[in-house]
Amino acid sequence: MSSHTHSHMPGQPQEPQALPGVNSIIAVGSGKGGVGKTTLAVNLAIALARMGNKVGLLDADVYGPNVPLMLGSSEPPAVAGENRILPPERYGMKVISVGFLSPGDKPLVWRGPMLHSIIKQFLSQVEWGALDYLVVDLPPGTGDVVISLVQTVPLTGAVVVTTPSDVSLQDARKAIEMFRQVKVDILGIVENMSYFVCPHCGHEIDVFSKGGGQRTAEQFSVPFLGSIELDPEIRKGGDGGHPIVLEGDQSPHAKSIFAFTHRVIERTKEVREAAGGSVIEIR
Repeated sequence: MSSHTHSHMPGQPQEPQALPGVNSIIAVGSGKGGVGKTTLAVNLAIALARMGNKVGLLDADVYGPNVPLMLGSSEPPAVAGENRILPPERYGMKVISVGFLSPGDKPLVWRGPMLHSIIKQFLSQVEWGALDYLVVDLPPGTGDVVISLVQTVPLTGAVVVTTPSDVSLQDARKAIEMFRQVKVDILGIVENMSYFVCPHCGHEIDVFSKGGGQRTAEQFSVPFLGSIELDPEIRKGGDGGHPIVLEGDQSPHAKSIFAFTHRVIERTKEVREAAGGSVIEIR
């Protein structure tokens, strides 16, 4: 990793620089931990790749990088030439994670500047090549990493992950406010662990009172991207390093995630067209 971290003077915010060859950068965030944000980020990225897109996954959750576990891989990235990092490929996409760099369970204490420089390195020094989508798994909460991210690259949009519980919805609201403050388009809210389908009778059980995500979306005038059921298979897939979408879009366990992925694709197009559209109108 490079020793010279800051190329610019502190206090002078740089303009975010687009990553050459990367079409859309999608941040996946949540107001709090424990809502399955990484599970959805990983499955979203793999589903996008399975649909024939070129995809990168950046694990920006520096405090609890769970992406390596979920991908069943801790292969360290190779280094090429002048400080270039070659991301390992897994399940048809390129991946980078702090978990690849600091093996084992030793907790990392990141200070602001270190955090900023690692995010910058993961964006600008990694050989992402041409990508349709770069999915960024953010740490839970609203904080430094998000600020570093938006200062470094222009984000296409953010997906906010919540569960139907009141506490989680309250935190989702904070996340929405934060993305709005830093002027990031919100692709929408997805409600994870939304309902449980009884494996014996197929009946839907609302464990956490389903529908809160949709109400929150309406309240904040942001799109609702769908409900993902509380399914032990989804968790097992992640814990076992074999994410559920690998079973394909016909798998009953993966259907809702593929439906969510289609919505993300639609919303990404809408946001990009709106951004491009307004530019054309000004002329």
